[in-house]
Amino acid sequence: MFESLSDRLQNTFSRLGARGRLGEADVDEALKEVRRALLEADVNFKVVKDFVGRVREQAIGENITKSLSPAQMVVKIVNDELIHLLGDEAVPLASAQPGPTIILLVGLNGAGKTTMAGKLGLFLRKKHRNPLLVACDVYRPAAIKQLETLGKQIQVPVHSEGTQVSPVTIARNGIAEARKNGHGVVILDTAGRLQIDEALMQELEEIRAATNPHETLLVVDAMIGQESVRVAEEFNRRVPLSGFVMTKIDGDARGGAALSIRQVTGVPIKFLGTSEKVDGLQPFDPPRLASRILGMGDVLTLIERAEENIDKEEAAKMQKKMQKGKFDFEDFLSAMKQMRRLGPLQQILGMLPGMSQLKLDEHINEDDLKHIEAIIQSMTLEERRNPDIIKQSRKERIARGSGSELEDVNELLKQFREMQRMMKGMMGMMPGAGSGRPAPTNNKGGSGKKGKSKKKKARAPQLPGARPGMPGFGPQAGLGPNSSPSDIESMLRNMRKDQ
Repeated sequence: MFESLSDRLQNTFSRLGARGRLGEADVDEALKEVRRALLEADVNFKVVKDFVGRVREQAIGENITKSLSPAQMVVKIVNDELIHLLGDEAVPLASAQPGPTIILLVGLNGAGKTTMAGKLGLFLRKKHRNPLLVACDVYRPAAIKQLETLGKQIQVPVHSEGTQVSPVTIARNGIAEARKNGHGVVILDTAGRLQIDEALMQELEEIRAATNPHETLLVVDAMIGQESVRVAEEFNRRVPLSGFVMTKIDGDARGGAALSIRQVTGVPIKFLGTSEKVDGLQPFDPPRLASRILGMGDVLTLIERAEENIDKEEAAKMQKKMQKGKFDFEDFLSAMKQMRRLGPLQQILGMLPGMSQLKLDEHINEDDLKHIEAIIQSMTLEERRNPDIIKQSRKERIARGSGSELEDVNELLKQFREMQRMMKGMMGMMPGAGSGRPAPTNNKGGSGKKGKSKKKKARAPQLPGARPGMPGFGPQAGLGPNSSPSDIESMLRNMRKDQ
């Protein structure tokens, strides 16, 4: 989400920074680009007009034009106004005392309410709030089955009564069950409905009146753009909303809905659905999101995600082995699995300052990483721990077992040996790894003599992290303070599968 907008804004401010001191004409030219970028991102026209007007009012004046770094001041003003546009600060879910806290999920057909109910249930279970899911969509039997399946997957109980009972009765009974069994939160999953369907909107009003929810969240599909604003206004008129949940943001590069909906309705966004996975949910935080849009990263979210998904003891063991140069395929396989828990690599790069504009090659996807995993898993435990014993006959067996070419296995082994040689140097550049002094690094290219790389044939998979800056290790996900865009770019090039 926001990729195209982020790229446009970063390019605009990069050109602005090259001009040194700024005049009014310079600022106006930059703001014209900002305005165009926001409109192309499908942001509401009035919202764009007001936003640009506020930025210009602050950017044109003595404080800016005589500043030592005027371009940075303009970026700061845009950042502050973006934060204001998105809602100033994160708004947490309500917490009723005494419980249970009742959350009513509403929205259009196909917006992803049932999936979001499961994601929210998992999020709250991890927060130890003991949620209960209630299936109130009696018009779609598959929705009830889907919610029950999600409940088993995330280990959250589901209250359902089939399709012959009214949604109002099911909601009441679900709340009664929650009180009886001591649940802290009740999540009511209602049927999708069009805002122009009077009968279903009336039913929604009845559910709200019967349950008196502490949160009424509209689940909004980010892909519908400005239409989401009209939908939000109509739902808010019929059942006063307390927040929005934006879904499918990983499939929308523009992000106009998120930038418009808060400003137009005055209702805060509370969550973003970041992927199709059941754990793909993150609280909406305006300052962090504004920082990511402007290419300044979101390190706090990355750290939180790492703390939640990375086994600290396992990471510490790997760090010690890496320092001693004893890192083997068994460790690498474990590291790859931990890294994948953090999310897609492009998403991780977007959280690192200055990294968001690095784009992965279009051929790189999860299948490439799975291919590498398959090769490693085709090795015996002894081979993983002692890669040097893997000779020709073993390579052929590993290739057959993983459905790969012999060339793939050779390339993986070659890059792994290179990575092992560089490991101590890489760890010397990472905080908390031994003395912390940068160790000498091999400046020669990984293949070919005198640093010249040979053009490879083919299709051999490339080993992620065969260069300094390999992600997946330690609390900083392997990027030490001395990592640079060129380091990351080199790492990504090593991941590319040539066609």
